[in-house]
Amino acid sequence: MSFLSYPVTAEQKELLTTTGTLADLFGERAAQYDWEGRFPLENFTDLHHAGFLTLTIPRELGGRGASMLDLVHSLYRLAQGDASTALVTTMHLMHVGRLVEWRREYPAVVRRICQDVLEHGAMINSAVSEPATGSPSRGGRPQTTARRQSDGSWRITGRKSFTTGSYALSYFIVGCSIEDEATETAGLPELPAAERGNFLVHKDMAGVRIDDTWNTVGMRGTGSNDLVLEDVHIPADYYLDQEVPVEPSIQLRQGIWGLLIAAVYLGIAQGARNEALRFARQRRPNSLKQQSIASVPHIQDKVGRMEIALLESKSLLFGLAEQYCDDPDSVSAAMVGAAKFSATNHAVEIVDIAMRIVGAASLALTSPLQRYYRDVRAGLHNPPMDDAALAALAKKVLESPDT
Repeated sequence: MSFLSYPVTAEQKELLTTTGTLADLFGERAAQYDWEGRFPLENFTDLHHAGFLTLTIPRELGGRGASMLDLVHSLYRLAQGDASTALVTTMHLMHVGRLVEWRREYPAVVRRICQDVLEHGAMINSAVSEPATGSPSRGGRPQTTARRQSDGSWRITGRKSFTTGSYALSYFIVGCSIEDEATETAGLPELPAAERGNFLVHKDMAGVRIDDTWNTVGMRGTGSNDLVLEDVHIPADYYLDQEVPVEPSIQLRQGIWGLLIAAVYLGIAQGARNEALRFARQRRPNSLKQQSIASVPHIQDKVGRMEIALLESKSLLFGLAEQYCDDPDSVSAAMVGAAKFSATNHAVEIVDIAMRIVGAASLALTSPLQRYYRDVRAGLHNPPMDDAALAALAKKVLESPDT
């Protein structure tokens, strides 16, 4: 199989048909939500009813058990309708996938989350960035703290920024610095030597609130607000690093989920390309004697450049997804970073060319191109950032004797 032949099976065809229907519906709503800066809650209700939120839940737990190839194709298509909705959905699917992938047994807390997704459309995302430390990928120590209590439970206090999908989320995976004074005072077992950890927080717990801080020019519908945690009391089994430990062999594979983020931004580029082609075929100025501008050489040159950039990134992105399905150990984090770098930078280029084809009309608020232009730039700030992706790839090449 290749991305040119996908979908092949009846199940894949059904998935892409459903995704296309949702993408078109969300695309009709996108302009209003974007203009008003509102969070599109109804989109996630539709995704729940379509079973889309269960794609990364294993079949044995009642989910759809979609492959990595299915996921990148689906999110690529969804982003062509509404990139904000696609990015929120991506984060949810990623974190469910990370909790369940490659496990022989599923911890009770994971089963509860999956059941909540299946029955109620619950969603989950991480909350790790902070105003003072920025992205955790840069190594900053969290100022949000988790203090173990004498009964083994925890109390969490802090503020997280860029909590994508905040209004739709039922669960937050919160990165914290650990403060443990309970071992000596209560005779509890010592924790593994760790200064920080990941904790599960439910939206309905006392002390949890969303601070409406998201007001940006791009990805306006992601609701990436601040999460405020004020002495939130959580049970002992919500310390995820202890209840859902990640084996080293699994951890090496989990970087693959970055392909889903790349798919969203390349989907924006596909949407911009489609809009530019539609305009070029229909625009017939009288100077061309009823011919469309698609007949003009410099327009054809721009279309060709868009297509090459799109084909290059699709080949890498979908090729790695397919390779992972066949041989998970053969896809390194550096290769995933390369796909993300290629997709996001080519996407910015493609949207720019699309706007050059359409001209000043692309700046009209009635045109989706101005929204694509604003949304696509957010990809440059999703990890891995360009410098980190290039450094990892260079290191892989330089340290490998076979290259």
